[in-house]
Amino acid sequence: MPRFVCSCWASILLMAGVIGCHREESTALPPANDEGSQTQADPFAGSKGGDKREIASIKFCWCPPGRFTMGSPPDEPERRSGENQVEVTLTKGFWMGKYEVTQGQWRRVVGAFPGKQPVGEGDDFPLVEVNYAEAEEFCRKLTEQARKLGQLPQGWEFRLPTEAQWEYACRAGTKTATSFGDKISSNQANFRGKPYNGAEEGPSLKRAAKVGSYPANPWGLHDMHGNVVEWCRDWYYEKLPGGTDPDLSARKGTMNRDGTFSRSRRGSAWSDNGWASRSAFRQRFEPERRADRIGFRVAAVKA
Repeated sequence: MPRFVCSCWASILLMAGVIGCHREESTALPPANDEGSQTQADPFAGSKGGDKREIASIKFCWCPPGRFTMGSPPDEPERRSGENQVEVTLTKGFWMGKYEVTQGQWRRVVGAFPGKQPVGEGDDFPLVEVNYAEAEEFCRKLTEQARKLGQLPQGWEFRLPTEAQWEYACRAGTKTATSFGDKISSNQANFRGKPYNGAEEGPSLKRAAKVGSYPANPWGLHDMHGNVVEWCRDWYYEKLPGGTDPDLSARKGTMNRDGTFSRSRRGSAWSDNGWASRSAFRQRFEPERRADRIGFRVAAVKA
């Protein structure tokens, strides 16, 4: 082969190699269900979304590091203000409670109920009538107890999930209005009233159900839609927090009309219509208040 032809082919191959290297360097972050570096470095972490672990007699499911679009698109039926979409990256995976904290778990960890629980319920029903500070205190005591049992490594702690962690766990890799798709029926979640977006009619219990009575999402978490609304760690801001590992727990957010401030709460309750069970739906509530349809679930996070 003539020398000038070889030189041309060598130049072409060299250019292809340069282009190939450039493309490799611009590879996107791993998707939400990929194994992250935290998983490899920390034996306490899970390896994939939905891995299970029991800590201090409470069941958890693993939510891996990843990124997702938080909020709802403009064309999502019955969306509300404050749901404009933002991109979020969570660099650390976390263990999310498989169920809401139950009355039995509260009695074991804390003792006396924070408020009177609904008549006719028992240990397997979600704990309600709890304010924000009391939910945080439960997390602190559970952290102490789990460490004494040798079941929670140093550097990990229990706390309420941030809004971003909550929605990420609720979606469990899905991009639809709910983790069950763009419709939801009260056969899939405990809510009262009209099903969402043309879903089939289902039962209306008009009360909370035992945790785990309804189907789990793709990561094994139950009652992220329906049953009781759940406290989140963040102060409430009108605009969703985006970016990397957003945590709005330290600085007060949007002021209420009466001059007070609210914490965020997520999910829907047995008393809501189906539209409130959308993954992006968010609400505010003054942290000192309590109600018979507000509870919480805990997350184990690496501090």
